[in-house]
Amino acid sequence: MAKRKKSKREENITADTLKEYKHYIFQIFNNNPAQSYNVKQVAARMGVSDKDAVYTILIMLAEEGVIEKVSRGGFQLTRKAMPLYTGRVEMNASGVAYIVVEGLDKDIIVDQRNTHHAMHGDTVEVTVIARRRDGREEGEITRIIEQGRRQFVGRIEISERFAFVSIDSRTMTVDIFVPERHINGAQNGQKVVVKILEWSENQKNPIGTVVDVLGNVGDNTTEMHAILAEFELPYKFPEELEKQAEKISAKILKKEIAKRRDMRGVATFTIDPADAKDFDDALSLEKLANGNWEVGVHIADVTHYVREGTDIDNEAISRATSVYLVDRTVPMLPEKLSNFLCSLRPNEEKLCFSAIFELTDEGQLVSEWFGRTVILSDKRFSYEEAQAIIEGGEGECKDEMLILDNLAKKLRKERFRNGSIGFERDEAKFILDESGKPLGVYFKQAKDSNHLIEEFMLLANRRVAQFIGKKKAGQKERTFVYRIHDKPNQEKFDKFKGFISRFGYTFKADKGRAVAKELTKLLESLKGKKEENLISTLAIRSMAKAAYSTHNIGHYGLGFEYYTHFTSPIRRYPDMMVHRLLQHYLDGGKSAKEDLYEQLCEQSSAMEVRAAEAERASIKYKMVEFMEDKLGQEFDGTISGVTDWGLYVELSETHIEGMVALRDMNDDFYAFDAESYAAVGHNTGRRFTLGDGVRVRIKRADLARKQLDYEMVGSLDFKTKKLDALPTFTLPAKQPDFQFTKSKRKKRK
Repeated sequence: MAKRKKSKREENITADTLKEYKHYIFQIFNNNPAQSYNVKQVAARMGVSDKDAVYTILIMLAEEGVIEKVSRGGFQLTRKAMPLYTGRVEMNASGVAYIVVEGLDKDIIVDQRNTHHAMHGDTVEVTVIARRRDGREEGEITRIIEQGRRQFVGRIEISERFAFVSIDSRTMTVDIFVPERHINGAQNGQKVVVKILEWSENQKNPIGTVVDVLGNVGDNTTEMHAILAEFELPYKFPEELEKQAEKISAKILKKEIAKRRDMRGVATFTIDPADAKDFDDALSLEKLANGNWEVGVHIADVTHYVREGTDIDNEAISRATSVYLVDRTVPMLPEKLSNFLCSLRPNEEKLCFSAIFELTDEGQLVSEWFGRTVILSDKRFSYEEAQAIIEGGEGECKDEMLILDNLAKKLRKERFRNGSIGFERDEAKFILDESGKPLGVYFKQAKDSNHLIEEFMLLANRRVAQFIGKKKAGQKERTFVYRIHDKPNQEKFDKFKGFISRFGYTFKADKGRAVAKELTKLLESLKGKKEENLISTLAIRSMAKAAYSTHNIGHYGLGFEYYTHFTSPIRRYPDMMVHRLLQHYLDGGKSAKEDLYEQLCEQSSAMEVRAAEAERASIKYKMVEFMEDKLGQEFDGTISGVTDWGLYVELSETHIEGMVALRDMNDDFYAFDAESYAAVGHNTGRRFTLGDGVRVRIKRADLARKQLDYEMVGSLDFKTKKLDALPTFTLPAKQPDFQFTKSKRKKRK
């Protein structure tokens, strides 16, 4: 291509001026990609009088394709020159989208008018069109690369020829229009599942069809099914699968027993929650001739009954996990399998996959064996019954229970000495009446009986993973399913360390296992203190998320180099994969296909997250339902979160969380100071920050959105119980436009 000849004007511009002017002019357009400028405006922004030079450079940039003429004398950054990213949409209740882009420190903000009907969870292409004064980038969604969910739960309002479904989810900000032919038997006011069929650019509302009628709003079963449907989780088994499960024989043949290690004569028992029906693990204990203890960890042999490639197995892959809502369990396997065939019920011969360990009195591991067994459980204990025996009570298998408890305590002590982190949060439980209405909330503490089971399950999981994963001399690496947990994100953890310093806690460790040991010491020192729950929660949030993978990086939180999930195949599909792979390698098989198992790991990890979100939603629903009759009452609490729209407050007695909207605080205009996690009053300088004690009044309980709104009564000193109440006067409607920069409050010009 022939080189472009310079114009006379260009020749009159020095090289230094050309370079400097091009840089500044490009920055003007790049900082405001959607804005057009003429020569006069660009010169004014640059603070120069040489408009000829400016015009010449504008023409040069236009010829280079950086900017383009959009009006008479006006120029604008070309689309191809605008920064372009790919990210995931996170929508808030106002319709503003935040595009999460890997590698960017801050999300890109997209106003509702520029989302072009992209929805929460979509993967999109976004073009940056402006930069805000606070440094945040503003964008416009140009393409939906991959759609997220298009099925929602809501309440249907039926008119004469059409209906609208008002969606429960706060991430869906418009109603869905349903033509009469797509109402599909729903009655006015019922809760339904609706699927979006189309949403063209010029339509205000998407068009949808009712795919399921859940029932009447407020009915407990309807609401629990609505939560499952909201997260696209199943709430019933296909009839055909139930029939297939019923045909599986419960009879254990003698030739099957002959292939297995017979453990029926050894003292064996299970310990589970009082309301459990699927007992997938049992412990046995026998004293050996050399004085050591043989401890058997016996796990239901689900894969004996569920063969690869069957319809039941494919359904288990799809579900990946059982889901535990407040009042029910949605199992991964049909009831015949989970509660009968595979459940290790007392006084019934059961097929197991076992890890059997020889331990000394001090809990030192001498030897191990893995393989298929047959057992006969002598007793089924609840955690409470086992705890009573540990605390000095009488009961069957008392001697075995106490010996196992003693060994578990030694295993636990050694685990923490080696860097396991002691995350223990009280579990929210509800007292429900027959209709599912919450009458009370309490928190279940983990005690010695819980720790007893936990330690032996951890031992089995760790040793199975090490048995397969640790290469011996001359041995090739074998595909396996690991439970992995990465080290903390440094930036998040630095923020956490800065936060706890406000409570007088110091954190000296910076890297490696020393961080884990220091964190365990911190969590131990918090026991019984008012800030325990808040700091524990923030510590967990600063950690990476555990997941399943064929690529082992160890488990940071537990301090294990090798870890897997072997002990719960009734409720987790990865455990079924582990059983199959372990038996395959015990039989001398070659390494399995990594790609296949990695895909299954990704599916299981994704479904685990979805199930956890549904569980939290069911807890939140019951918490809101519990507070419905307490409107206007005042409670003490702690600020558990601060955002640019409100303060999240966790009540002291029940740990129920709600939000105080900043716009509703009528003693001052408050703004979010991101650097100090605080809401600061514009006129008074009054601060509300993470961990502060407050008193709030219950303002609103919105069951459909599972949302509690509080009103701020005032600051509270937990030690003295002194309340610094907010003034009760009302502010004028207009709010000043101000922001925080480097911890200083500044009015915008």
